[in-house]
This record gives sequence, C-alpha cells and structure tokens, in this order.
Amino acid sequence: MNAIVVGTDGSDTAQQALREAGDLAKSMGAKLHIVSAYVPITGARLGGSMADPERAQWMVGPDVQVDTVLDQAAGDMHARGIENECHARKGDPADALLDVAEQEGADMIVVGNKGMTGAKRFLLGSVPDKVSHHARCSVLIVRTT
Repeated sequence: MNAIVVGTDGSDTAQQALREAGDLAKSMGAKLHIVSAYVPITGARLGGSMADPERAQWMVGPDVQVDTVLDQAAGDMHARGIENECHARKGDPADALLDVAEQEGADMIVVGNKGMTGAKRFLLGSVPDKVSHHARCSVLIVRTT
C-alpha cells in the first residue's frame, strides 16, 4: 500500500478516523493524504466576525479555518512518524476525498461512519455512503459513533 486518503473537519469523530488511518499508514509504510473540505462563507453569513473577509472562504465552519484543521492533523501525524500531505478542497467532503484519492492514486480511503444511521442516510446520503459507492479503491469505514 502506497497512499491512504482520510478526511477531517477537526471533529472528535474525524479524529478517530484520522488515528485509524494513521495507524494503517504507519504499519503499511504508506503516505497519508489528509483532506479537509470547505465551503466558502459569504460576508452576510460572517456577520462581521472576521477581520479578513478574504480568509472567510477558507472556513470549515463558522469558527474553524481549514488550514488550522489541516495543520493540527499534519502535526499529530508527523509527531507519530507518519509521512503525510494535506489537501484543502472547496466543496462537498465526499467529492473532495474521491478527487484526492484519484489524483494521488490512493490504495484506500478511510472515513468515519458518522451520519450513517437512521432514515436520513437513505434520503440525504452521507460522506461514507457516497465514498463507498463511488471510490475506485478500497474503503475502510471506521466506527466512530
């Protein structure tokens, strides 16, 4: 195995998937590609809380910048001796994971199972559901809930 892709938004459940992906990458000697998707936040949604409106488009959520999330994840993996590379992608998280996996020739995508319970998964879909149906490589769904 040469390349593993994992996504994070900085949440506790994403951290669990990241740790599992890191363990797998370390044991296989694979490079870990850490992905975080963001959606541009408009000035109206910011409500004047951001000093730099240009940075707003790099937000994962109302209080979290994508580069902060990726820097933290990369630092954690580096401290564990895991080679990694970060990718910030605008748009849908599942599409971001699939795009990076294809771009990097990934052997596996690791995702958490968050959002795969209840009737909503059939109506709205979820990141793990979409990734598992569209990936061109193996997918590991980590139980995080």
